[in-house]
Amino acid sequence: MAVGPISVEELEALRSLDTCTVSNAIETFGVRLRNAGFADARVRCMFEDFPPMVGYAATAQLLSGEPPITGRIYPDRTDFWNSILQIPAPRIVVLGDLDNPPGVGAFVGDMNAAILRALGCIGYVTDGAVRELPRVKQQGFHLFAGNVAVSRAYAHIFEFGSQVKVGGLEVRPGDLLHGDRHGLLTVPKEIAPEIPAAAARLREAEQEVIEFCQSPEFSVDELRRALKKLI
Repeated sequence: MAVGPISVEELEALRSLDTCTVSNAIETFGVRLRNAGFADARVRCMFEDFPPMVGYAATAQLLSGEPPITGRIYPDRTDFWNSILQIPAPRIVVLGDLDNPPGVGAFVGDMNAAILRALGCIGYVTDGAVRELPRVKQQGFHLFAGNVAVSRAYAHIFEFGSQVKVGGLEVRPGDLLHGDRHGLLTVPKEIAPEIPAAAARLREAEQEVIEFCQSPEFSVDELRRALKKLI
């Protein structure tokens, strides 16, 4: 059964955590394999000094290496904008780049960032390209991408609301995403409200180990016992 959006307070609680902490907390629930649910190095955070990005995925496919079969070269798809608005806010647009290799042209620069912000979006994720980084950053708009490109080339979008794959991560419309300088992951909504408490317990246990390693009482035998609390 599909799980609806979490509360504003629960979103804020997730936003206070870094992505590594969220990942560790998710592992404690055993809801998925530990090598799943996050994007690999093909997708990276462009603005590492930004706070964590937390929102719901609005998905589509992207091509930029060849002209579209029909329609204009540069996207002015109001139907795509309407599909974005079907997703709860805060929204994150996720485009799977189907070019081989991806990243020939960039869909999002400063103008499209402004359009997406007006549609209630806080960020953009693609395994393709982005551009005009300084002006996008001034808008406070998150970018996660595979590379930076000088041109939009023939960037056009299609298959709105489809399941996409970016950096090996499968993303469905409405998925809850969390991203920062460490990377990007999906957060299972059924456990999302419980993650902050789980994270606090883990951080307390980790801090005990850190403090023990820095103390004169350190020993390998005691370290083994301390680490058992984290397994």
